[in-house]
Amino acid sequence: MPVANFIRLAHAGFVMAREGVFGLVEVPDLPAGPRLALRLVRMFERKAARRADAGARISQAFNRLGPSYVKMGQFLATRPDVVGAEVALELSLLQDQLPPFPQDDAIAVVEEAFGQPIGEIFAEFGEPVAAASIAQVHPAVLRNPEALDDDPPVSAAADTDPEGAPDTIVAPDPGADGDTDADGDADSGKVAVKVLRPGVARRFQRDLQCFYLAARLIERFAPAARRLRPVAIVDTLARSVELEMDFRLEAAALSEMTENIASDPDFRVPSVDWVHTAKSVLTLEWIDGRKLSDVEGIREDGQDMERLAATIIQSFLRHALRDGFFHADMHQGNLFAQADGMLVAVDFGITGRLNRAERRFLAEILFGFITRNYLRVAEVHFEAGYVPATQDVAVFAQAIRAIGEPIHGHTASEISMARLLTQLFEVTELFDMTTQPQLIMLQKTMVVVEGVARTLDPKLDMWKTAEPVVREWIERNLGPAGKLADAGEGFGGFMRLMGDMPVLAERAARISAELESMSKTGLRFDQATAEAIGRAEARHTRSGRWALWVIAASAVAIAVEVLF
Repeated sequence: MPVANFIRLAHAGFVMAREGVFGLVEVPDLPAGPRLALRLVRMFERKAARRADAGARISQAFNRLGPSYVKMGQFLATRPDVVGAEVALELSLLQDQLPPFPQDDAIAVVEEAFGQPIGEIFAEFGEPVAAASIAQVHPAVLRNPEALDDDPPVSAAADTDPEGAPDTIVAPDPGADGDTDADGDADSGKVAVKVLRPGVARRFQRDLQCFYLAARLIERFAPAARRLRPVAIVDTLARSVELEMDFRLEAAALSEMTENIASDPDFRVPSVDWVHTAKSVLTLEWIDGRKLSDVEGIREDGQDMERLAATIIQSFLRHALRDGFFHADMHQGNLFAQADGMLVAVDFGITGRLNRAERRFLAEILFGFITRNYLRVAEVHFEAGYVPATQDVAVFAQAIRAIGEPIHGHTASEISMARLLTQLFEVTELFDMTTQPQLIMLQKTMVVVEGVARTLDPKLDMWKTAEPVVREWIERNLGPAGKLADAGEGFGGFMRLMGDMPVLAERAARISAELESMSKTGLRFDQATAEAIGRAEARHTRSGRWALWVIAASAVAIAVEVLF
């Protein structure tokens, strides 16, 4: 198995080299050794790849390598601290678009999930309209429409990729001519059915072993990269993909978001048909909607472009600050506009969460940037523990000012958010800030959201647009009412602690007895701990031995690729 993983990893490296992905790395910033290795690898680049832009290189390479690498690319788009802001932006545009799998296979997945013939569930089950690495979407008509939830209808299907579906989503009419009802009545039973790609779980598990191998090699031979914790990054990816392949969890995310936005007048998500949802099948409402990538079509519809752009930014901030739960993949392919200006978000496979403390820090940081109170922004970073106490607050505030001042008084069209994010991560490294994955995902999503809004309103000022939402949250949560609520929560916590005192006293007595026993007999590992230590030692030994085969395996993989 290790040899096979080395060969697969070498093949992946060769494909990326051929497509020019390594050419996106800035050579002058690298130490001498890696710089020489990079130049040698770039000798394998195709001439066409050298002429292509960054997005084309990445899309071509990752799509050639398959679903796992596409998903890895999309995940790394949320980690600009690892790949750099420019590459992260390109990865965020990676087209998760694969050829659809056969209709019969999709029907088999649906029938296995529900244990009955598809004809007993759907009156119609159409050909796929979007196919991505994990799933594809089919238009369908329920045989028993009354099974649908009574939630308000929305204007989108569960699109699974940014470019795989038409810019205007129209559900097929049960009649046969393909037209939809003018009012989009949910009683007709028209739905979008998201079906898991057969065999995708097994393929991901195999490729994840290669990702783990690469991460361990990086941690062992690139000490400077250990700060980014490559193995932990792969752990997070593995967990994310595991959750994303269980559509019941995506349905739960949609349900939670529906509750959170019940009073929002300009933002919706599709309602879930729980009766026809399983681990491998997700059924949602389907009504008309226009994808935000169709800017000209939205303009022709007579939409208020400035209002729609502001809605995108304010909705995202409202969800992050007010609810602590936000859509973390808000690219143009996952956002739709209804005729009445309602914004609809789909595909909740990737979401982010912030606890109350993180929301407070976020609000104060944003408000500090908006009001140019850079000293307060710096103080919040220290209070949150993001910056080590050994650093100087005033010097950090000076670094924050260097980031914040250039953005004021300029429209979004005059500001490079990628450059801004690059500066932010340079400051992060300069002041030894600990990586905060949840905040990095938030920052990445904010950049993507700003980019989508800019396509609708090039003159949009993100900071002025964000100010009302941030100010409202601060006034409500950090003002007198917020302080009173915090005091109430603190008192409630104190009362719970008092109730737990007998249990805590018993645990303290048990720990004291165990410590006394250890002082007499010494520290002993249980069997599981001893076995874990043995496995770790064996793994390190194997890694060193197999590393000697990397060059040979790489040569074999390259030769196979060239010959065949």
